[in-house]
Amino acid sequence: MKKLLAVIAIFSFFTVNNVYVASAQTGEDSTTTTAVDSPANNTASTAPDVVAPAEEEEDAPAAAPEEAEGFHEIVKKRFIEGGATFMSFVLICLILGLAFVIERIISLNLASTNTRKLLLAVEERVKAGDVNGAKELCRAQRGPIASIFYQGLDRVNEGPEVVEKSIIAYGGVQMGLLERGLPWISLFIALAPMLGFMGTVLGMIDAFDAIAKAGDINPTIVADGIKVALLTTVFGLLVAIILQVFYNYIMSKIDGIINNMEDSSISFMDILLKYNVFKK
Repeated sequence: MKKLLAVIAIFSFFTVNNVYVASAQTGEDSTTTTAVDSPANNTASTAPDVVAPAEEEEDAPAAAPEEAEGFHEIVKKRFIEGGATFMSFVLICLILGLAFVIERIISLNLASTNTRKLLLAVEERVKAGDVNGAKELCRAQRGPIASIFYQGLDRVNEGPEVVEKSIIAYGGVQMGLLERGLPWISLFIALAPMLGFMGTVLGMIDAFDAIAKAGDINPTIVADGIKVALLTTVFGLLVAIILQVFYNYIMSKIDGIINNMEDSSISFMDILLKYNVFKK
């Protein structure tokens, strides 16, 4: 888990750095364009216009249509327009939230086992009186259900009540392990739109500052501030929506595993009682 978070942190650092570089290049390009279009550098503007012959105009190839911007370019452009400094915090929320999401999905997939097959294998060994063999089988299996079975088999000599209490207690421990990392995902789900709304407030403050300096309410004056406000809100809500979808998927996965644990624990106790393991 720590290695995964370290990799994600390094990736987020380089991502934010690339955003800053792209933002700086955008500023340089706009400065260069202004310098080229200035009257001091544009000497060709004073030259008399030359009318081209009609035949040459007819034979001239049609101008190629401008290529439509891709989704990646649009997102990158809007991200920079929203303010790379502030939007970087929203991006970090997305990256860290996805890191916990990926870790939980991998862990839950590894925790899922074929419970019916495991119960049949345990029943065969218990029926043959090989409790130690059943314990070794559960130890070799991964997942919380196999661990619960092992804890129950390890205390068969202490009676059914002790085994039942051990299964319940260790089941609670396994539930806590399944839900590990979910509070962090919830934090980033709540934090991302909050950061977006904070950007909205800051953008509106900039807009009112521009109005105060100009002394006039002009749409062109407040357009930049309002754009920043709306973009930060949109990106914050998008991050929250993405993480919320994964969070609900993880919760449904955990609920399925917990239900499977409870059902298999009842079947496991029935097997132990059926073959009188406690009397041996």
